[in-house]
Amino acid sequence: MSELNDRQREIVERLRVSDQQSINDLAEQYGVATQTIRRDINALCDQGLARRVHGGVAPPANPVNLNFRARSILNEEPKRAIAAAAAAMIPPGSTVLLGIGTTVQYTAEALIQTPDITLVTNNLEVASLMHGVEHSDIHVVGGQLRSEDRDLVGPGTLEGYRRFVADFGIISCGALDPDHGVLDYKQFDADVSNTIRAASRQTLLLADVSKWKGQASHRVCGFDALDLVITNALPAGQDWTGGEIRFV
Repeated sequence: MSELNDRQREIVERLRVSDQQSINDLAEQYGVATQTIRRDINALCDQGLARRVHGGVAPPANPVNLNFRARSILNEEPKRAIAAAAAAMIPPGSTVLLGIGTTVQYTAEALIQTPDITLVTNNLEVASLMHGVEHSDIHVVGGQLRSEDRDLVGPGTLEGYRRFVADFGIISCGALDPDHGVLDYKQFDADVSNTIRAASRQTLLLADVSKWKGQASHRVCGFDALDLVITNALPAGQDWTGGEIRFV
């Protein structure tokens, strides 16, 4: 996956906020030719970060099909702020179970300077990131490689998490639903989150506001089953009826 330029990243962020952008409006906004914007859009579509519509560009139709590196670009700024808030809660000496998702990866990055922590994960991006961090104890639970998601899956993965009793469980999700709570796109991902919840003294859900737009169908848990939700905002008009929530 190639690096995006600043304009392309801004277009991705615009799509997150407004759902659709016209080529002419983008060209006028950035003071460039429409051909330049079309090249930007082609690059975003090739990487699964956008889809072409008549006269413009829209967000990808099915986020579940985005690979790990593509998802890491979407909503990067709020995800990093949420991850930093979660990492700030974790003191030295803690045992932390890290689940699936790019926000979880950013939490691991924010924990690099925290000494004497034990991290348990199936996330290969986290394992690679923490390689060589001598003051931490890193455990990678086994399983079958899921290349596009850069993680390990299967019964052995769940059993690996169950061998620990953690101070904190850090999970993300595919979607949030006002009636059904926390959802994910795949049953195994929901199983990982629930296994982490069961093995942790305190469970933190990290989810930016875009998760309320998701259409995932596999239930993880209700909001009241979480100890804390860390997010950047709620959608306009959305009431919060779950447990503790923290905004960044």
